[in-house]
Amino acid sequence: MNFPTALTMPYVTETDGRIERSYDIFSLLLKNRIIMLGTPINDTVANLIVAQLLYLAREDSSKPISMYINSPGGQVYAGMAIYDTMQQIECPVSTVAVGFTASFGTILLTAGTKGMRYALPNATIHMHQPLGGAQGQATDIQIQAQEILR
Repeated sequence: MNFPTALTMPYVTETDGRIERSYDIFSLLLKNRIIMLGTPINDTVANLIVAQLLYLAREDSSKPISMYINSPGGQVYAGMAIYDTMQQIECPVSTVAVGFTASFGTILLTAGTKGMRYALPNATIHMHQPLGGAQGQATDIQIQAQEILR
C-alpha cells in the first residue's frame, strides 16, 4: 500500500485576510466532507475511514458525506467495519466510483444512501462470488462455510 509521504503529499494553502493555512490534500477534502478510499482495504485503511466517518457524523449528522472509491477491495472484516459504520451513522453517504472498484470496494459503493450512488463515466465496477479457504476440524470448516454464505 502506498500512502503519500511528506515528499509526495500535495498541500493547498488557503488565505483568509492575513491568515494563511496549509492543508494536506486529504485534510482539505475531509474539511469539505469528502472521504477518498484509493487503496486496497485492510485494517489500517478501515480504521482511518471509520474514524473519518465518525468525525464527520459528530460534526453535523444532517449534512451528507461524499465517499470516492477507487479500490480493488481487500480484507472482508476490515471492509465490514466501514460498511457497518456507513449504515450506522445518520448522515447520508454519497458513494462515487472513480477508476476501478472491485470486490469489497464495490460492496462499499453499493452501501451508499439509496439514490446517492454514482459512477464516473470511465469507472469500472467489478463483483465476484465470495472466495475463501477452510482448514481444520469439520465443525470449523462448516462454520467458515456458513460465514461465506451469509
